[in-house]
Amino acid sequence: MSGKRIGLRDIRGLGLGETIWDASVPGFGARRQKSDAIAYILKYRTNEGRQRWMTIGRHGAPWTPDEAREEARRVLGGVVAGEDPSADKIARRKASTVSELCDQYLADAEAGHLLTRRKIAKKASTLSTDKGRIERHIKPLLGSMKVPSVQKADIERFMHDVAGGKTAGRTKTAKKRGLAHVRGGKGTATRTVGLLGAIFEYAVKANFRADNPVHGVIRFADGTRERRLTNNEYGKLGMAIREAESSNLWPYAINLVRFLALTGWRSGEAVGLLWSELDLTRRTAILPDTKTGRSLRPLPNIACEILSQFPNRKGLVFPATRGDGPMLGFRKIWDRITRLGSVPDDITPNVLRHSFASLASDLGYSESTIAALIGHRGRTITSRYIHSADTVLLAAADCIADRTWSLMEQKE
Repeated sequence: MSGKRIGLRDIRGLGLGETIWDASVPGFGARRQKSDAIAYILKYRTNEGRQRWMTIGRHGAPWTPDEAREEARRVLGGVVAGEDPSADKIARRKASTVSELCDQYLADAEAGHLLTRRKIAKKASTLSTDKGRIERHIKPLLGSMKVPSVQKADIERFMHDVAGGKTAGRTKTAKKRGLAHVRGGKGTATRTVGLLGAIFEYAVKANFRADNPVHGVIRFADGTRERRLTNNEYGKLGMAIREAESSNLWPYAINLVRFLALTGWRSGEAVGLLWSELDLTRRTAILPDTKTGRSLRPLPNIACEILSQFPNRKGLVFPATRGDGPMLGFRKIWDRITRLGSVPDDITPNVLRHSFASLASDLGYSESTIAALIGHRGRTITSRYIHSADTVLLAAADCIADRTWSLMEQKE
């Protein structure tokens, strides 16, 4: 049937398997299959001469003959401009999901194909954190969506859902009988959106989509903590360490807490510290691969005295209770130790680092000296050739560590 301007009467009169074409819009028609369903269709040719068919929609709200006819005119206008809506629709249907994109991103990252700002591959610890955020937040909320269909509004909704605790709960980890306590919150939401930005930037470079939907999303403030130990809390930490020594807790973990308080190191740096990276005679540690690259750290006398009492001088300085690997359960031991001295729950190993820097500032040391002591970014070209700490830094490390020790032992 052809040559009619399609109206409701024509639609109602369509028999099984019949098609009717509209007289006013070329290629626009309505077709009834072997059922009661009637679909509005459009047949057109691309600028390259390829014939395409597309379904506008089924008859019924919102599609009426007039609404479908206007949509056909709009589509044909795009075709004249070089668009191919039918091919785009097929491409979207075949497009990867966000879950599949995340898997591909992780595979390339693990293979070392994705570099950080320092032009190096992501570390295993960073990849482990990325995996956790993907499995616990991104996949549950966005995983089923097609990559090209994700919009800025979806990212904003995702951020607020994570901040509001929609993904909170307990999930099984790869470890035997392992459970992860997923809490969500604004900090987690902000960091996970940052990871999403990297994942969608990867998608843009791989031509999975033309833009990054994370661009322009206003995130929550980073929530940087200014928490530091008070003099009284230093005393509680010292008491907790003494109480731990009289219990059956792992002695290397107890000394690790002491070491962190006396040096201001990141806990991951100390957990992975090797004897081969230490020179107790020169009171120097050379860490080849930290968060900021190669790092030379001066060691205070009191820390060297503690380390010199260790019986074994091979492998890890602070070994795990079993095997040759690092002390992965340090955070749990930290919680057990601090509870012995009634140390507040919000004091973490990272608070020790901030407290060390704050104490150094109280004692009058400059930002550059403090940065050298705790391994902040910033070094000269010649620093890569230096293999021992200078006397000024060693004196500063001693002064801050002695003050820390006095506070922990409650001695002025």
